Amino acid sequence: MTRPRVVATDLDGTVVRSDHTVSERTVAAFARVERAGAVLVLVTGRPPRWMRPVADAVAHRGLAICANGAIVYDLHTEQVVDTHLIPVDALRTAVEVLGEALPGLGFAVENGDGLAYADGFPLSYWDSRTPRTPVPIDELVARPAAKLLARHPELAADALLAEAVKLVGGVVLPTHSNGDRLIEISALGVSKASTLAELCTRHGVDAADVVAFGDMPNDLPMLNWAGRAYAVANAHPEVLAAVDHKVAANDEDGVARMIEELFPEDQARVTG
Repeated sequence: MTRPRVVATDLDGTVVRSDHTVSERTVAAFARVERAGAVLVLVTGRPPRWMRPVADAVAHRGLAICANGAIVYDLHTEQVVDTHLIPVDALRTAVEVLGEALPGLGFAVENGDGLAYADGFPLSYWDSRTPRTPVPIDELVARPAAKLLARHPELAADALLAEAVKLVGGVVLPTHSNGDRLIEISALGVSKASTLAELCTRHGVDAADVVAFGDMPNDLPMLNWAGRAYAVANAHPEVLAAVDHKVAANDEDGVARMIEELFPEDQARVTG
């Protein structure tokens, strides 16, 4: 593959280490991408409010596609520049159908400016630090949302995703990025791939000139779309089976190592 014009990478489990840090080697590799005149795109399930630690770590380089494609966020300015939200009708239908078919399912919505949740939805570590009051379901689905979250008390994420696809796959787009009984739901047709493709079109870049890195099922549309795709060694089995090219695990800076190969610099000094 010739030197890519766009480098698109997932964050958690792909370049963010298990201790929630971004290594100096990865930061240096990202800097190589921009010095070479290519576009760096961080493509993540995180909402914008969770991007500050990563933006600081990478010196506010590049663009971020957040919430699995629902939000485009400029890391240089820390501003939202585009959105692809779930319409209210689709949001209501998804909650009604899933709630009826899967008793015990708890719901939350990500609106970009914060998380709203109904009773029965356990908060993550990040959101439990600034808890809010649960809201009624009708209020939860009263406006378009970047992402609908659904957590089950028993079903693992893979099983929950399979059920959600069967039940509401024609209305919204379910996926998951972890194994903790949680699925993430986007507007129909909105994924990491769809928003990355839009961004590349605006920059006059074809899929063939894009290299992508990921680790979880929510990365698969992007990995399938990109001209060359890599799974980290610690990726979900479904991702490892779908992608021909592999790199070392996130804790071993696999993405940074490959970027160094793709963007060689004379007498480059690699930090650990």
